[in-house]
Amino acid sequence: MNLLTQKRWNPYFAGALSGCVSIFSVWVAGKYLGASTTFARSAGLIENIFAPDHVEKLDYFIKYTPKIDWQWMFVVGIFFGAFCSALLSKDFKFKKVPDMWISQFGTSIPKRAIVAFVGGSVALFGARLAGGCPSGHGLSGSLQLSVSGLIALACFFIGGIIMAKVVYRGNNS
Repeated sequence: MNLLTQKRWNPYFAGALSGCVSIFSVWVAGKYLGASTTFARSAGLIENIFAPDHVEKLDYFIKYTPKIDWQWMFVVGIFFGAFCSALLSKDFKFKKVPDMWISQFGTSIPKRAIVAFVGGSVALFGARLAGGCPSGHGLSGSLQLSVSGLIALACFFIGGIIMAKVVYRGNNS
């Protein structure tokens, strides 16, 4: 079977590929993997269209200049890579509300949209407050054998397991 058309890859193989991407990123770009700064920079790029004088004066955007850089392209690549993978594996489905959500909370699209927006906002706020996202702190930090990176990675997994148990309690799908 062709690897690109499989619905699920071996997790060890996928993990090894992630490690190779991380090493390649440092080797070629001299940068460790991360994604959350891209979302803040994108907001700055959009705001720059409407209020460039305001963006120019913000301390945050002085430190993190709104621009399209390697990390921005990395995030775009994740999106298109996932999309191509879903198409190639014939697993692409357009769904307004996922089945797991429906079984637990019902079919309300506005409720799902609000929860997704609030959850994403909290996650992005936390990532910016921490100075990086799980891929930055967890993956890149642990690759460097950083104690804080290893602790962050463990906390991300523990937090994710706890939240999945809380949100999807009683659902064994």
